[in-house]
Amino acid sequence: MSTSVPQGHTWTRPVKKEEEEEDPLDQLISRSGCAASHFAVQECMAQHQDWRQCQPQVQAFKDCMNAQQARRQEELQRRKEQASAHH
Repeated sequence: MSTSVPQGHTWTRPVKKEEEEEDPLDQLISRSGCAASHFAVQECMAQHQDWRQCQPQVQAFKDCMNAQQARRQEELQRRKEQASAHH
């Protein structure tokens, strides 16, 4: 009877694969071009264990993300204007 039971735990393989995939937040930060400043925040936090001591790094990351968001908004607006010009 035990020969009809499938061998192994096939369900564990997809779970492991998902764990190996990059975190969506990390993907977003990488695409933003702000990964270096994000890494600096992480390094500072690991070293000091106190976000108050990492304010220069936090501000640099915030400034980078704000600049990236502004560039993205400009790009979306430009695409919207181009699309409406073609209609």
